[in-house]
Amino acid sequence: MNKLSYVNGSSDKPLIGQTIGSFFDEACARHAEQEALVVRHQNVRLSYALLREKVDALACGLLRAGLMPGDRIGIWSQNNEEWVLTQFATAKLGLVLVTINPAYRRAELEYALNKVGCRALILSPAFKSSNYLEILQDLAPELAHCAPGRLKSARLPRLDTVIRMGDDKTSGMFNFGELLKAPTRAELDWLAEIGETLQFDDAVNIQFTSGTTGNPKGATLSHHNILNNGYFVGEAIKLREGDRLCIPVPLYHCFGMVMSNLACLTHGATMVFPAESFEPLAVLQTVAEEKCTALHGVPTMFIAVLDHPDFDRYDHAQLRTGIMAGSPCPIEVMRRVIDRLNMREVTIAYGMTETSPVSFQSGTDDPLERRVSTVGRVQPHCEVKIVDSEGRIVPRGTPGELCTRGYSVMLGYWNDEAKTSEAIDKAGWMHTGDLATIDEEGYCNIVGRIKDMVIRGGENIYPREIEEFLYRHPKVRDVQVVGVPDRKYGEELCALIIVREGEKLGEAEVKDFCQGQIAHYKIPRYIRFVDEFPMTVTGKIQKYQIRQRMKRELGLEDVETA
Repeated sequence: MNKLSYVNGSSDKPLIGQTIGSFFDEACARHAEQEALVVRHQNVRLSYALLREKVDALACGLLRAGLMPGDRIGIWSQNNEEWVLTQFATAKLGLVLVTINPAYRRAELEYALNKVGCRALILSPAFKSSNYLEILQDLAPELAHCAPGRLKSARLPRLDTVIRMGDDKTSGMFNFGELLKAPTRAELDWLAEIGETLQFDDAVNIQFTSGTTGNPKGATLSHHNILNNGYFVGEAIKLREGDRLCIPVPLYHCFGMVMSNLACLTHGATMVFPAESFEPLAVLQTVAEEKCTALHGVPTMFIAVLDHPDFDRYDHAQLRTGIMAGSPCPIEVMRRVIDRLNMREVTIAYGMTETSPVSFQSGTDDPLERRVSTVGRVQPHCEVKIVDSEGRIVPRGTPGELCTRGYSVMLGYWNDEAKTSEAIDKAGWMHTGDLATIDEEGYCNIVGRIKDMVIRGGENIYPREIEEFLYRHPKVRDVQVVGVPDRKYGEELCALIIVREGEKLGEAEVKDFCQGQIAHYKIPRYIRFVDEFPMTVTGKIQKYQIRQRMKRELGLEDVETA
């Protein structure tokens, strides 16, 4: 009988049975003198002892503002000290932190706040092209005439408290700094009493998933979900006390707040933020000047760092480990990260928001071939199976949908039982929508998204396979492959290519490169050269937007396919 595609992560390291708040207090005591937080663009440096002082002050300030366990509080901001303080203070107080995408605009903000019933919102005044204060004042003009904490808004009926960052005063809002005043002994005792009532299965975070259709869903995560995932992700990269992790990924997403911040907390490492958002030069400078030993990022970030014209001016000899994740990692990019950035122990991680997020990760001692061609093996205490369209487990090496079960699976989508039951079946399996294979040794390869698979004349084609092949061309910097409608074959392949700086590449050269190397039906019919791809803030390529754009450009919008 064929071995089936089922794996589980046995481990001699137990799950952490604590809330984030209780673990935070113990970690801050253990590593009191160790540097905990560096925010270079704000000139902030805090030891673990000082971090706890500020977190406790903020938690007590939120108590004074009337917030209580179970209340939802949104944060709408770029990366900064305030974000990190808020993450830990809300967990200690038992609030549910609602992380709002910095790219959101008016309608999206209104939807997010109302969907989960946020009582409070902490916001930055502005970021990039977005004036957050103006957007919120447009949604809630009542702010101009109310006292802080007394908002009664027609459009945002559950929101009563708004807290703004920065020193300027805004009508109807508290200043973040006001909440940081030294707490009284009674307030600290009250905070400690609340901490004793919290359970690790309580909700602590809601993250909106960026669905391609319909409104985003609020994935609800518990203390147990994300604290343990942060710990085991840190274990996989061999993070240790004294390590310094450069974090250019956004905090509103699991990559920043779980895989980075909670990995540091659980290992006594230092969180180092190079800028308020990703800037390749800031990353190079920070790694060199802060002597960072670890770096996280999505593939597009690593490409931008490696290709920066000043790359060779900066010393990155201290780098040892880190994670490349968030979207499929091109093999050639992985090789360059190991060779040129000195990240000999870099790992690949795979997961999704709904699984807190990581369920597979390569090991630092995995053979290079495994680290560049798979997403590693199953994380400790997680189960994974690969199933066919009827839900039956497939043999090893056979593509199917990846399903995850275990401590990391979310509590559900906030206030949406129907969507929750669609995603998590009766046996507790989270259906990811990703196509994957598991080999005989338990290594997983992500083939693509079920919805991204292209069926050309009855042949199943996985775009990632074609992308990996085209990455081998020395003039190709980045490439994305999608399916577009075709009257004869149902679908055809379309490749969008970003050419390396200073190089010239034509359609004929690309097709010649493919001839005799890959099957004829895998050679893209359409090839287009572009300067960039549409991406989310976290660096994920939005393939559905590419498909829609190419259908328009190629005049295929009216093509009917089965």
